[in-house]
Amino acid sequence: MIKIGEPNATDQAQHWHQQAILELAFRPFFLLATLSSAISIGLWILLLNGNMLIGSQGLSPHVWHAHEMLIGFGTTVAVGFILTAVQTWTGQPSIKGKALAGLVLLWCLARIGFYINDANSAIAATALQGLWWLSVVVIYSKLVFKAQNRRNYIFIALLSVMTLINLGMLIADLNGNSALALHLSRTMVLLFTIMMALVGGRVIPFFTVRGAKTEAIECPAWINQLVGPFAIATVLVFISDYFTATFGIVPIALMALGLLHLLRLAYWRSIKTVKVPLLWSLHLSYLLMALGLILLGASYDLPQLTFSNALHLITIGAIGLMIFAMMSRVSLGHTGRTLVIKPVITLAFLLLVAATLIRTFMAITDPLQAWNISAGLWISASVLFLVVYVPILSSKRQS
Repeated sequence: MIKIGEPNATDQAQHWHQQAILELAFRPFFLLATLSSAISIGLWILLLNGNMLIGSQGLSPHVWHAHEMLIGFGTTVAVGFILTAVQTWTGQPSIKGKALAGLVLLWCLARIGFYINDANSAIAATALQGLWWLSVVVIYSKLVFKAQNRRNYIFIALLSVMTLINLGMLIADLNGNSALALHLSRTMVLLFTIMMALVGGRVIPFFTVRGAKTEAIECPAWINQLVGPFAIATVLVFISDYFTATFGIVPIALMALGLLHLLRLAYWRSIKTVKVPLLWSLHLSYLLMALGLILLGASYDLPQLTFSNALHLITIGAIGLMIFAMMSRVSLGHTGRTLVIKPVITLAFLLLVAATLIRTFMAITDPLQAWNISAGLWISASVLFLVVYVPILSSKRQS
């Protein structure tokens, strides 16, 4: 017998799309991306130790690993952030409820297809991934165009290029050209550094002034104006290097870009952030990005330092640490909570730093051991994040 005033099962079923987890894109995508990264790293490290738990007829192993970490994790979090931030940027309501659930479903179906990874599932997953990207670009573009928010039109271009690079990776590998697919995956890493330069350049100085109570940060305008075009030019030269001779420009451009980022960071008063984990993690991630670009360039002439090892200084230390730091901050701020993280999240940041150093430098002398340890540290950091933030991201915003 149903009492008057109590919701029945039909009412509850009708309102499933009003659950807190579907209020804004950051909620489901932060959690799913983190979970996906832990699973993907676990499967990858088992594979490296001789235990293949995914199919082998779809994507090749190295491309699969790069794809699931860059797309299943990295761009998923970036999209969750951008589709949330665009609401603030434009004053227009962003995707939520049933529409967001549909976008999440597309993402989940693509992941399942890539985890099965046979020939048919990989093709289906590629189509679903493309549809997910198309949906994201359309949703974002509609909001910024409606608001005539010209400052953020650049993200339309960046998301569109990421879409093309991602689909290029998949199509190339499924057609047997794994070398091109891996080159495109490395290009995707460099595209992430452009996003870090754009977003980090806006928010890190702002967060630092507010969180560390520093004086206003004033970086010379020419640096801020040069970073973006120089980064784009570097990516264009890098991707061209696969198809035509660039006469040694790539390593020089990578190192010069890294030095430019270091110069920019020098104006951000990083030393003032050492007591604030939500700040030092962002500053350190930007530093590791700059150093990673320099080491990438140096790896062309240093046989002891492989391109892959240098690349992981960026993928784990720069992209990974910045993503976890931004997820931690955004999850608190957009749910009405105080911007103070729990000690275990600080521990998660430190685990990621350790994973970065081990994967980059210990791998020079003992690769498998370094891979195993860094993978364990990444998974541990992911679990700590999920333990803290699942309750936060699945509950209503605090007033």
